[in-house]
Amino acid sequence: MSITNNVIASISKSFFLMVITFIGFTAQAQQVQDHSLTSSNAQALAAKQDHSSALVLTLDEAITIALRQSPDALTAMHRFKSSYWQYRNYKASLMPMLALDATIPSLNKGIEKITSSTGDYFYPRNSADYNAGLSLTKNLGLTGGQLSLNSRLYRLDNFIMESDSSTSFRSTPLNISLRQPLFGYNQFRWLKKTEPLRYNEAERTYLEDLEKVSISAASAFFNLLDAQIRLKIQQTNLANNDTLYKIAKGRFNIGTIAENELLQIELSFLNARSAVEEANLTVEMRTFDLRSFLRLPEDEALILQAPQAPPLTQVEAQTAISHARKNRADALAFERRVIEAEGLVNKAKAENRFSIDLYAEYGLTQSNYDWQDVYRNPQDHQVLEVGINVPILDWGLAKSKVKLAESEMEIERTSVQQDIKDFDQEVFIKVMQYNMQPSQYAIAAKSDTIALKRYEVTKQRYLIGKIGITDLNIAQTEKDNAQQGYVSALSTYWLSYFQLRKLTLFDFVNNRPIIFNIDNIPDIN
Repeated sequence: MSITNNVIASISKSFFLMVITFIGFTAQAQQVQDHSLTSSNAQALAAKQDHSSALVLTLDEAITIALRQSPDALTAMHRFKSSYWQYRNYKASLMPMLALDATIPSLNKGIEKITSSTGDYFYPRNSADYNAGLSLTKNLGLTGGQLSLNSRLYRLDNFIMESDSSTSFRSTPLNISLRQPLFGYNQFRWLKKTEPLRYNEAERTYLEDLEKVSISAASAFFNLLDAQIRLKIQQTNLANNDTLYKIAKGRFNIGTIAENELLQIELSFLNARSAVEEANLTVEMRTFDLRSFLRLPEDEALILQAPQAPPLTQVEAQTAISHARKNRADALAFERRVIEAEGLVNKAKAENRFSIDLYAEYGLTQSNYDWQDVYRNPQDHQVLEVGINVPILDWGLAKSKVKLAESEMEIERTSVQQDIKDFDQEVFIKVMQYNMQPSQYAIAAKSDTIALKRYEVTKQRYLIGKIGITDLNIAQTEKDNAQQGYVSALSTYWLSYFQLRKLTLFDFVNNRPIIFNIDNIPDIN
């Protein structure tokens, strides 16, 4: 009788273990298997979100939206517009300026003191003065002077007494004047060298800013994608731990596991619940960050589709450095900074030495009481002024200013030389980091596959009682880390690609430089 009871108990125990194992395999079959992070993963995640509408976003679409309407893109556009109009101001300053000015009228009524050969006396004055003229002015960039052409007409009305009222006219049909400093500092000469560089630098800076927008958009995209994947991992872990906890309670009831193991599984179940709540909060925060950066409606859910790896695999370091020197804004800034320093030395020398200011004026003028005759038989009008400035004793002030400017120029040259080395090194390091990403990405993908397979094998062995809960927890942790490592490797791969584009302003995939197009800037003309 005792033998029969033992047999029955053994059969019951085996049957119970088979039921538990079947439950475990059923729960396992219901899990979503996806280590490649394809679009089906995003759609499965979206199915769990209770939203009436959702926006499905790829990486390219997120970047396109960011370049069109993100705050950083709009700021970059307006910063370029500022530089554009600054350059237009410089170009306009070299063009002839036509202006009309007039005084209509200038009234003067009172008593004035008049000095004559017979002495001083007070004389009542009551007059109206009118004048109007056209002037054409041109800055001479070659010499630093200014050339002007003027034409003006004056009218003077005197109202002393009704019987003595008079009207007279004076005309200047044509007047040419030249103001020219000799041996002085010619700012137009130096602006001609620096302003085109500054504008080209602004164009390239704008392109670099757009690449920064792409980097920021990609970073926000992968941050949310990583948070969504972590949430899915935690939800899967919670389902697994719930199943394992139920199985463990059954095993504990028949005495196949100790209470310590049951408590450890229950603790893992509680930790999984807590992890799901934290992952949900992280998803909400990352969603807000991406939606805010892209300026998307707040009531629209976001479903992300993970991209494939970048199509570019390897880049030659010297090729990238060559493109960077040719295309980057910093390359122009290095040249501009040296020219500006040389200009300051020239200014210090010109302003602290012998100089001459020349002013010459030639024109025609005539006056008459009848306006119809005011242009007849005009007389010559000539002015010539020569101003000389000769420093005699300045206690070394001029020399110290020149030496100071020369020292600052040498400092700037040294700084530029070091910046060029740092510039090349930055590109070189970024190329090395990028070239490492394909292998890192492949390792992460392979590790994800192996870790997932190992976890499934370990789980099956645990369900049939071959190993303990500690081994299963280790396998689960390694699986989670491998899957998160895959997302991180994919993110790093893409961010390195965009950073390389920014540092070189070159599209290595299409093998062409990134070109600025003024037509892409609205309201610029």
